[in-house]
Parts: sequence; C-alpha cells; structure tokens
Amino acid sequence: MHVHKVFWEQPYLSEITARITSINESVVTLDRTIAYAFSGGQESDAGTIDSYKILKAEKVGKNIYYTIHGSHNLKTGDSVLVKIDWERRYRIMRLHFAAEIILELINQNYNHPEKLGAHISEEKARLDFRWEGSIADTFDLLSKEMESIVERDLEIKSKFIDEENEIRCWEIEGFAEVLCGGTHIKSTGEIGRVALRRNNIGRGKERIEIYLT
Repeated sequence: MHVHKVFWEQPYLSEITARITSINESVVTLDRTIAYAFSGGQESDAGTIDSYKILKAEKVGKNIYYTIHGSHNLKTGDSVLVKIDWERRYRIMRLHFAAEIILELINQNYNHPEKLGAHISEEKARLDFRWEGSIADTFDLLSKEMESIVERDLEIKSKFIDEENEIRCWEIEGFAEVLCGGTHIKSTGEIGRVALRRNNIGRGKERIEIYLT
C-alpha cells in the first residue's frame, strides 16, 4: 500500500482528514496526505498530524513515513487531521517554480550545462552548475526573461507522464515541458519579483541563489 499524494492534485490544500495505515513507535504512515516529503531538492512541509508535530517526513518508494513526537496515543486505523504550514508551503512553491524557470532558461540559452544540485527552502532556492567563469554574466538575460514570464502570468499545467510510477511534469505552453515531482503554483504571476545572486562554490562550479523580493 502507498499513500495517496493529494499535494499533487491539490497543492493549495492546507488540511485534510486521513487514516493511519501503520505505526511503528513514533513513525506513522497514512492512506492520503498533503504533507510533502523531501524530494528533488524541495524541502519537506512543516505541519502536524492531529496535534503532533511532524519532526521528519521521508519518502521511501511510493510511501511517506512521518516521524512525530514520541509521546502519542495514536493507533492504526485512527482518523487524523493533517495540517501543513501554508505560508511556508506557498513560499517554497513560488521559489521552486522560480528555480524551474531559471534552470530552463539556462538550458535553453546556454546549451544544457551539467547541473550539480538544487535545493529549495522557504528562504531561497539554489541551482549548482558545472560552469567556467562567472555565472553572473547570465543574470541580465535571466532577469529580463523571468520578468517577462512573470508579467505574462502564464498557466502552469502539472500532470502525470506515468501515473503507475509516479512520474510527473509541468508544462507552460510554448515555453517548456519538464519532468518534476514537486508542488507547483497555478501560474507564473504568483512568483512575483525575484533577485538572483552568484555564489562561487569551487573551481569550475557556480551557484545561482534565488530570492523572493
């Protein structure tokens, strides 16, 4: 059995009722959830299962294992209220998609450089590349293109490519279709204004940091 990941279908939902499918001390699984677990560089949601704080969310295969506070009285089969920190989720969704657009602009304009890593938190997003020279040389182009995409408030479609294997993508018509299993906003206008900063992380390695402004 694997959890029904409602956060894909309804990423703007901040609470949901679910049933506990297993408990192993402080680790629980649910039949459905809106609490995202760290994957693809996107940090886990903060939230609660009933009144118990989610200390850790770990995706293993198609299931998600939530570690909650050890002193609880929950049982398998119990109905519980799952809540997420919506403000945190929404900032992460906006930063996540800002990073998605910056990555796609880099790929389209600079011949798909090797991506070394990515991380999205509520504070900032970052993208790491194998890159010679200063990646800040791209910022004029990236900023202008990003501003145009945000101003046009383009629809973002999120869908399954392969539902059985939980392979998903996002699509902006006329711009790109990209594999991604994160939580996505509905349109590019929601991103708002962003700032780009360069961080040299080692010889031949460059980082773009993305902030909401």
